[in-house]
Amino acid sequence: MKISHTLKTFLSFSVLVVLTDFVFPFDAAAHLVTTGMGPVYDGIGHLLLTPEDLVPVIAVALLAGLRGKNPGRRVLFFLPVAWLAGGFAGLMASGEPIVAMPALSFLILGGLIAADLRLPDNFTTVLVTAVGIMHGFYNGTAMAGGPGVSGLLGIAAILFTLVAIVSAFVVSLQAAWTRVAVRITGSWIAAVGLLMLGWLIKGSG
Repeated sequence: MKISHTLKTFLSFSVLVVLTDFVFPFDAAAHLVTTGMGPVYDGIGHLLLTPEDLVPVIAVALLAGLRGKNPGRRVLFFLPVAWLAGGFAGLMASGEPIVAMPALSFLILGGLIAADLRLPDNFTTVLVTAVGIMHGFYNGTAMAGGPGVSGLLGIAAILFTLVAIVSAFVVSLQAAWTRVAVRITGSWIAAVGLLMLGWLIKGSG
């Protein structure tokens, strides 16, 4: 069984990123990452260095890629717009709601990827919009005293880029085993979400 050069490059890069994260971990930032390059880059850095947001974005892109070109195009535009809408609402909010949103995103999106259900395009669009609004709201509350709107625009830009790259890569996969590999990745995401939910329940107990 031959593995395409593109897939080998993607897998090698993924492994390198994970290993780098373990060997050279970044400083923990509870809410906001400051890059020193301005508010737009602060927004980009916030998303890329916040697993609670980054993993659901990748999961959304994987799910869209499994569904095909049309859902992928929808997600490409709906997710950034929904994230911005939620972010604007978060900027005007007085506080951050206590909801296990990251854990639920991991669990639901990962489960849908692993199951590879033939969902209607409209359902996928609604789900992605809900994910974007909720995560955007949390980002907005975090950036209210910092980058503000500029930070949200940076997030929207990197969202568009990430979804375009990841979903297009999944759509391009032809071999049956590659689709199985994507589904396995979804099961890992769901498992992490289940662990996160368990820790939250245990911590509140």
